[in-house]
Amino acid sequence: MANHSQLGFQDASSPIMEELVQFHDHALMVALAICSLVLYLLTHMLTEKLSSSTVNAQEIELVWTILPAMVLIMLALPSLRILYMMDEINEPDLTLKAIGHQWYWSYEYTDIKNLTFDSYMTPTTDLPLGHFRLLEVDHRVVVPTSSTIRVIVTADDVLHSWAVPSLGVKTDAIPGRLNQTSFLTPRPGIYYGQCSEICGANHSFMPIVVEATPLASFENWSSLLSS
Repeated sequence: MANHSQLGFQDASSPIMEELVQFHDHALMVALAICSLVLYLLTHMLTEKLSSSTVNAQEIELVWTILPAMVLIMLALPSLRILYMMDEINEPDLTLKAIGHQWYWSYEYTDIKNLTFDSYMTPTTDLPLGHFRLLEVDHRVVVPTSSTIRVIVTADDVLHSWAVPSLGVKTDAIPGRLNQTSFLTPRPGIYYGQCSEICGANHSFMPIVVEATPLASFENWSSLLSS
C-alpha cells in the first residue's frame, strides 16, 4: 500500500502492474529526453548570436518531421501491447462479481455455491490494533495465488469504481451494465483499494481489501463460508 509522501506507484503485485510501471518509466525517459533537447535549443538560441540569413533547410525539416513520429511509435507500441494484455481474459480460474452500493461492496463467487457476502468498512472504534483506518473491511475478498481471477463489476445505484492500485485494476461499476477485468497475483499478501468514482457523501468510506492466499487455504475458507 502507499506510504506517506510517496511520489511513485505502489509496489507491483501482479504481472499487469509490473508492465504498467515499466511503461511509465519508459515514457518518463522519453519525456526527459524531449525536455533536455528543448532546453538545449532554447539555451543555444538565447546565448548565440542570431543570424537572419536564409538557409535551405530541407534536412532539418525532414528530421523534425520524422523524429516526432518515431517518438510516438516508441510510446504507442508498448502502450497498445499493455492494453491488449489487460483486455484479454483467457479461461479464468475463478470468477468474482463485485456490486457497488452506497456505500459498501457486495461480492459473489459465481463458481462456488452460496458464497456471497457484503463488505463494509470497519469503523475506527472496532478497528483491531495494527490495521489501517479507513482501509480495513469486515469481510475481505479472498482469492487463490497464481490463479487468473476474473472480476465482473457492476453497481446497484450510482456510479462506482472497483480499484486496487497494486494489482493494476480499476474498473467502473455502472448500474445496468457489466464490466470485467482480471488480475493474477503470484504471491500471498493483502492488497488495499478504494472506490475511485465520486459516488456520494460516503464515497471515501467504501474500501476494498483483497487477500491472496495459497490454494489450500482458499479452499478451506470457501468451504467454511459456503457451508
